Amino acid sequence: MGTVFLPGHHWGRYDLLWRVLAALGSGLAQLLALPPYGQWWLGPLSAALLFFAVAGSRPRRAAWLGALAGATLMVPLVSWQDIFGVDVWLAIAAAETVYFLPMAIGLALVGRLPGWPVWTAALWVAQEAVRARWPLGGFPWGKLAFAQPDTAFSGYAALGSSALVSFAVALTGALLLWTLLRTVAARGRTRLFAGSIGLAATAAIVAGGVLAPAIGRPAVDEQVTVGMVQGNVPNVGEMSVLGERMQVLENHADGVHELADSVREGSVPEPDMVLLPENASDIDPFRDPAARETIDAAADDIGVPMLWGISRFNDDGTRHVQSVVWDPEEGPGDHYDKRYLVPFGEYIPYRDFFTQFVERLEQVSSDAIPGTEPGALDVAGTTLGVGICFDVAFDRPVREAVDAGGQIIVIPTNNANYNFTGQSDQQLAITQLRAVEHGRPAVVTSTSGISAVVAPDGTVEYRSPEAEPDVHVAEVTAMDGPTVATRLGAGPEAVLAGLGLAAVAGAVVATRRRAARATGTAAVPDASNG
Repeated sequence: MGTVFLPGHHWGRYDLLWRVLAALGSGLAQLLALPPYGQWWLGPLSAALLFFAVAGSRPRRAAWLGALAGATLMVPLVSWQDIFGVDVWLAIAAAETVYFLPMAIGLALVGRLPGWPVWTAALWVAQEAVRARWPLGGFPWGKLAFAQPDTAFSGYAALGSSALVSFAVALTGALLLWTLLRTVAARGRTRLFAGSIGLAATAAIVAGGVLAPAIGRPAVDEQVTVGMVQGNVPNVGEMSVLGERMQVLENHADGVHELADSVREGSVPEPDMVLLPENASDIDPFRDPAARETIDAAADDIGVPMLWGISRFNDDGTRHVQSVVWDPEEGPGDHYDKRYLVPFGEYIPYRDFFTQFVERLEQVSSDAIPGTEPGALDVAGTTLGVGICFDVAFDRPVREAVDAGGQIIVIPTNNANYNFTGQSDQQLAITQLRAVEHGRPAVVTSTSGISAVVAPDGTVEYRSPEAEPDVHVAEVTAMDGPTVATRLGAGPEAVLAGLGLAAVAGAVVATRRRAARATGTAAVPDASNG
């Protein structure tokens, strides 16, 4: 990997055109790799094209080429945010695009070092790590890893979470580009050797991903029969998904009664528990007796514990987005509070400031408060690892829920605003990756779709229709013990991100030394002539 790209490198006569096309192609390839398109094999190509676009370029050019790639990806990827307004959608897309500028500059710098395929892959991890944390808690949508829900690459999630998957995808793309460039530049047997080395390394990465989940695989515990209720909501796709008062609650209670009827008829097995989505009640049952009676009646009818999503209001007008264990005999018990909230959807950051400019944000009349505890809930003798909706996009909530004893991953969600936009498909793909990461089945329960059952290898075993009521019973296997990724936590991400940033620092130092040597060499003839 000795080929390096010093400042001033050109890709032939039409250098700028090739770079622009490569940057556009990078963003487009990553977009198409992600759901709902699902052309996962384009993920490595995206990383390769971005490096091609910026290799050997100056920082300023690398920055705007990175912005071009980022915007090509992010503007269409988060277009479902237009439910809050075109301005909100474009502002979020612009904020996400910004992260591609320093990454592109970093790629141009590390391209000056031997071994650049490794450093470029590490920089992708660094970019995604920062983007998942800042600002406002981060927004990790569109990671390279999230286009690999059940592929050979997804296996790396079991060793190093989404960070190692992104690294493997980017490294594969960089190695393929390195192989192509070395093969074109070489001659005769050297060309064959260069191509063989690159392809062998790529094949090794793919094989490693296939084998990775077997390392430290969790142990099988017991079979659990799970009931799932998708009650649907009125006015699907509108900014307000609550509809008429108590309608969402009644829809989901009706689904539980339908399930109970099916059990009595013998058409489905009796579940050990029933899982319902985020916001399955549009009324706080702790403050509204009629809402509580509705849930109590559903619990009494089905006769097994339920996990019911509510918004629980506090005395100061704030609320918690909760999933509550509701027992048919004891009523409400333990609960999990959503930890990662959607800015401008579930709360308004800097409310007094932003509502001056965007009046419709006042429709979010109460601010949700994030929870702080892992979502490990005991339901019917099985510990569920719960992460509500947006939680699943972040590594930490599901990992900590599993580490606290979660045997089955459960993701209650409310995506009614986003039906048929691709957002639900994107979230399901992330959930598939979480299943592989922690070696556990995952159950998604949605108000209006997509509800799903995911096997520990990431394959989808059941998927509900969107914008329709749905009741389903599934057999899932509770698992015990952590995967390597669960044990290591954020460690692999920190190591890989640090590796990328260290390579940038090394490239800066090497460039300065090279410039100093060049200046010193140029000064020698002048001194001798003096």
